[in-house]
Amino acid sequence: MPIYEFKCQSCGRRFERLCSLGETGESLACPQCGTNGPRRVMSGFAARSSAKGDFGGTASSGGSGCSGCTSTSCASCGH
Repeated sequence: MPIYEFKCQSCGRRFERLCSLGETGESLACPQCGTNGPRRVMSGFAARSSAKGDFGGTASSGGSGCSGCTSTSCASCGH
């Protein structure tokens, strides 16, 4: 199930929801004012690479891993 971001047309609040694939917002209500039918909006994201220590990259294989484990990939330790 994807997390979608919505914006209330009445109060302007933006919020996220874990929804079924393709949810448009018609069946939802704003958690702040209760208005039905918020609009789904595009949301940005950043991916942090533990191997590089910066945003936008992916962990390279053979890296040193994080300081909390001996794995070379934080995907295997959950960090």
